[in-house]
Amino acid sequence: MRSARPKPIHLLCGRAMASYVLDSLGAIGVRQAVVVTGADGGRVAKRLLEDPPGFPVRFAEQRANLGIGDATLLGANSFDDFEDDEDLLIVPADLPLLRPSTLTQLLDTHRSSGAACTILTADADDPTLRPAPNWKLSDRIVRDRHGRVASIEADDARLLPEDEPDHGTVEEVPLGVYCVRRGLLAPALRRTSAESLEGQVRLSEIVDVLTGSGHACETAMIDHPGDLIPVNDRLQLAEAEAELRRRTNRHWLSMGVTMVDPDRTYIDATVQLGTDITIFPGTILQGATTIGSGCELGPDTRLDRCQVGNNATIEKTTASLATIGDDCVIGPFAVLEPGCDIADGTTTGPFYAGGNTA
Repeated sequence: MRSARPKPIHLLCGRAMASYVLDSLGAIGVRQAVVVTGADGGRVAKRLLEDPPGFPVRFAEQRANLGIGDATLLGANSFDDFEDDEDLLIVPADLPLLRPSTLTQLLDTHRSSGAACTILTADADDPTLRPAPNWKLSDRIVRDRHGRVASIEADDARLLPEDEPDHGTVEEVPLGVYCVRRGLLAPALRRTSAESLEGQVRLSEIVDVLTGSGHACETAMIDHPGDLIPVNDRLQLAEAEAELRRRTNRHWLSMGVTMVDPDRTYIDATVQLGTDITIFPGTILQGATTIGSGCELGPDTRLDRCQVGNNATIEKTTASLATIGDDCVIGPFAVLEPGCDIADGTTTGPFYAGGNTA
């Protein structure tokens, strides 16, 4: 990300990236979660707990970068009151577009099959897997001659001798999301081999260990893999934000908000709107902004962490940490500074500049 800020707390639509992942977990009934962090664990924990999910979350710090497998073992050992036959979801924190329905599909496949491990996958030829050139699709699901999942291997590792046929190997890409029976995870990870140069423990190697021990592994192939593309750079961050904004706008449109041009309307996921609101192009609503019913906003208006009453009209205005009462007419070209409090029924007129009235 070329940033001093830890990747999981880069902001999308006003919220940390990892908060969206926690939301999806909460939506499917996850009882508790462990967030495994790097060296900046305190910073990550502070930011995520400012916007906590509706279930207990604890944090574990991976002091040395020994790979996702090592981080998974650290996280699995950080749970309390977790039975060995219960299921553990392993989800990367850089998947802000992950939908609850996708996790539900994974869980349904896992539980109906009775598998020890189920991997979320996609068709390797799906064009939505390649929105940016820096994401390499190197791993594939390898199946045995009976079509059963055998391992996850890199392309160059799965070349077969000329006299050994490839038994119709399905070209599936693992997407980094796993559901594993908790009691089998730690023993499988301890039997994996760390890569010699970096000492990295690859989580994907547990599939080979489990199948080699006689346990069944399954895959759940999804038809919208673009939601599972990790955010690894600023381009992907912008693309993910654009998709989240589209989802946010669709939600408010369905709730009775009119947007003259949704493509030019920017609403953070932290904003709350009433009904019968009309939003004109170029309007930006940020932070914990609350808009009452019957308001008209814009064009070209930016409100950051503002409280707006009912039936207000706000045109070409910039405001931050301001309060606007019912039936107010603000602007055009008004500037409301932090602490400004506009009384009910006020008409400011053009070029109004309001400061802290306390």
